[in-house]
Amino acid sequence: AACQNKPAPTPTPPPESAEQPTENSESPTTSETAVTKPTEAPTEKPETQPTENSEPSTASETAVTEPTEAPTEKPETQPTENSEPSTASETAVTEPTEAPTEKPETQPTETSESPTASETAVTKPTEARFPLAEITNDEGGPVSITGIVTYTNPFFTLGVASPVIILEDQAGFVDRNEYFLMPVESQALAQITSDFFESPFSYSLALPIEPQGSLRDVDQDGEENNGIQVFAPAYWTNTWGDPFLEERDLHGGGWSTAYASTRISEDADTEREIVGGKLLIYAPDDQQGFPNSFGKDGLLFTEDDPIVQMPQGYTIVDLDTNPFTFDRARHQVVNLIEPEGAALDDYSNLSYAKAFDALIEQLRNEYAFTEYKNLDWDAIHTNLRPDFEAADDDSDPEAFRIALRDLAWSIPDGHVNGPWIQDEFSFMNANGIGLVIDELEDGRFIVTYLLENGPAAQAGIEIGAELIAFDGIPTSEAVDNTIGWTGPYSTDHNERLGKTAFVTRFSVLVESVEVTFANPDAEAQTVAITTEFEEDSLFAALAQSIPTGFELPLEYELLEDNNLAYVQIFSFSDNEQLSIQLWERMIQELNENDVPGLIIDMRMNGGGSGFLADQMAAYFFDEAHSLGNTGDFDDDREEFYFDDRGENFFYLPPEDLRYRGQVALIVGPDCASACEFFSYDMTIVDRAEIIGHYPTAGLGGSIRRVLMPEDEYFTFTGGRAVDSEGNIHIEGIGVVPDIDVPVTVESLLGDEDVLLDTAISYLQGNLETESSDDDAAGSDSGSRREHNR
Repeated sequence: AACQNKPAPTPTPPPESAEQPTENSESPTTSETAVTKPTEAPTEKPETQPTENSEPSTASETAVTEPTEAPTEKPETQPTENSEPSTASETAVTEPTEAPTEKPETQPTETSESPTASETAVTKPTEARFPLAEITNDEGGPVSITGIVTYTNPFFTLGVASPVIILEDQAGFVDRNEYFLMPVESQALAQITSDFFESPFSYSLALPIEPQGSLRDVDQDGEENNGIQVFAPAYWTNTWGDPFLEERDLHGGGWSTAYASTRISEDADTEREIVGGKLLIYAPDDQQGFPNSFGKDGLLFTEDDPIVQMPQGYTIVDLDTNPFTFDRARHQVVNLIEPEGAALDDYSNLSYAKAFDALIEQLRNEYAFTEYKNLDWDAIHTNLRPDFEAADDDSDPEAFRIALRDLAWSIPDGHVNGPWIQDEFSFMNANGIGLVIDELEDGRFIVTYLLENGPAAQAGIEIGAELIAFDGIPTSEAVDNTIGWTGPYSTDHNERLGKTAFVTRFSVLVESVEVTFANPDAEAQTVAITTEFEEDSLFAALAQSIPTGFELPLEYELLEDNNLAYVQIFSFSDNEQLSIQLWERMIQELNENDVPGLIIDMRMNGGGSGFLADQMAAYFFDEAHSLGNTGDFDDDREEFYFDDRGENFFYLPPEDLRYRGQVALIVGPDCASACEFFSYDMTIVDRAEIIGHYPTAGLGGSIRRVLMPEDEYFTFTGGRAVDSEGNIHIEGIGVVPDIDVPVTVESLLGDEDVLLDTAISYLQGNLETESSDDDAAGSDSGSRREHNR
């Protein structure tokens, strides 16, 4: 599942199969097979930028009408380091008595139903081993849980096809085992009861009569006891396999650090520790102990925990009070928590200048490549702040948007994105002369598109003509002086291509341009061409690498003439479940039909989920190779931190879903972000031959998005991706082709796809060599057998 901000385990390779450990399985050592859980934000180049309810009782239950008043006494609230104060816009509301069938309009409070006759009760067990737990709302134990999931992260729903809320077995946290895979039988599924794609969404969970989670003895008395099952309602997505969550869905195992009922520490000293929120526990009998506070060390399930004896059955434990509150009301409200690290940073209520100041301060700390790109944030701030101040003084939203866009343009990173200023773009690029040019390997520029009866055609320019100069300025120099409106760019080759696309566009104020050109086999000449409003040539320049929107996430076919397969992956941000289903069906077809070679075309893939990209590449490997790591700025450490437990690995699919044939992979400058991670993965142990005219776009990290005034978003790279040796391997570089196919007149103007032809030739040559080697080996073996006779 591609749920963000789940924990990552220690850097040891994952197992080849997704076998589930037993309840008491221990963390693997470095010699054992381990799994990882990456913490990644989507790595797609951006184009811009549930309410609580109570569960109705079942047929066998009697509905409990909830009083409007909360308990008159409540234990002292225990502050946690990650608690966030409510804003002025939050308003407390009461819990509805039954679950709505559509998105609720009111949000219930997190307190459960009010007590009946006596607020606090103590249920006496047959034998008291510890002080008895004080029980609030003792109605025999919960039978249902309802709640809401509020998310502000703009990438939360990206690619999600099958969101689930489950009872997450917390044995992994109790054991501090980041490889723990919760048993399938423990995964009680909730119903999502409102629109998942609109925050907040609500859920309802009917508790099983007897849960099937992992028992853990947490009473710290040194004696063996049955123990208690510990759960937390948590959000995941189900991408692989059946309706339950497997190893890849769980990002390798462990416990949720985001969008669960628990609050998780993001501090360096206590990272991944549960420090608040709510747990659901189940005691199989009345002889089990459970902590009633964090103890002196502030940690849960450690030796200094004060223990109380729990009644048999379910109990909700509120960890935000001291001591903990143990609530056994039948119908509970438990909301899931979005952690601060995953939440949207919001400066929208500040003035333009103050929002800019806050953003610069954030970029100063959190932008992933400051030193790598030699950025001077003081200079950028000094240069641009007057523009934001002027926008404030004039109350000019458009001036603010332009200033914010200029900030984005000052950072040479293709992941960085600010507002799109349509009016300015149209004013500066509305006019054209009806042609598109491309640069050849030798530095010449030729016409590759000509608008029929357009200004250039009427002036006598032909397809294939060399464009020598504009207004007397050599074309190469004119390109250098052009604004690349699709920027910023991470690589020089992408910036050059972007500027080339706009060198033939002109402002509405430009009425004519002097063009020096030479038609094929003709002398150079200079003509004055009148510009006109035309968009056809602009679309021809920009749209050649943009999918139409009618494609599936990936499409494949058999190249029957060559007995090779061809697949084009268009996105890693589309429906993830559909992507995997199509991918696995293709792998099955390749294996069942003994297709010896596969061509993977990545030229139109703008990115998406880096985790999905990595795990799709895993289908070509038999070993769980290290894929590198991603570092993020750590506030406590005041530096970028690479957690060893965050190292990325392949989680290998079943053996019958692995393809072992020859692979050629075609890349291009529009293969960006997650597309590049997939392409890089395929270079490991030279698994595929990389073919292209250019390297990929060079976008090497994960992104964060900030909400600014006027509902504008600013996107930047917050995660610094490195290879297994700790080196920046994609940002500013891209994935470089093994076979660098030159850009020639023939490759630009011919009817054939030169890169596809190169891939076919490469595979055929390799397969012929492989066949010859096999024949030679067979012949030699036969000779030896004959001799042995």
